[in-house]
Amino acid sequence: EFSPRCQMKTSQTKVTALEAEDFLGDIHPLIDRLGSADGLNLAGAVNASLRLDDVNDLAGLKKFLENYRTQLLAPIELPLICRAYTHASRNEFFELIALDQQIATDARLEILASASKRIGAIQLKRLHPLRDQRGLQRYIRAVEAGEAHAWHTLVYGVTLASFSFPWRQGLQHYARQTLHGFVHSAEHSRGFAKHDCEMLLEENFAKIPAMIEGAFADVLTAR
Repeated sequence: EFSPRCQMKTSQTKVTALEAEDFLGDIHPLIDRLGSADGLNLAGAVNASLRLDDVNDLAGLKKFLENYRTQLLAPIELPLICRAYTHASRNEFFELIALDQQIATDARLEILASASKRIGAIQLKRLHPLRDQRGLQRYIRAVEAGEAHAWHTLVYGVTLASFSFPWRQGLQHYARQTLHGFVHSAEHSRGFAKHDCEMLLEENFAKIPAMIEGAFADVLTAR
């Protein structure tokens, strides 16, 4: 069971589990920190992908979150994280690279590709010091050689496995961080009331456990 007191070691680094949780929290979403100037406005990319109008009121934000949950988060992102975690934890990095290449052909994710790859590349650089994890280093070399893309979902799953982070807790962390990031961005850019945004978040957070179990079932079916 996860405990902030437990420690995970490699030949190059020594990281507490609590630090690993903070490390994981940085990957996604980087909406406010990176912004659209660098082509990393993931919220904008998701909005365009779902063909929604700009979010101008709470009803629009609620619709945006519903579409994101049902069209991207639950059916695509969480299962990809889970599959990456499974491959990495079993040292199946040839399979991981094959999955990475397969994602590049998925038309549903085409509009997110630039943001996803750039966010994933930023996070993957933080895994470079884990020199004793040969499979991980093989994936890093494949990305550097242009044979893989470092999709942010896959890198997140690899990060979970690299630090022996419980996969359910990792998926929950990802889903909560992502939903919170979108709502936080809308709250500040549109001036929505904090209380209304918190209620909307709680509604969405309540759906996360079922999405996680669905992602796990999806991976079992895929295998």
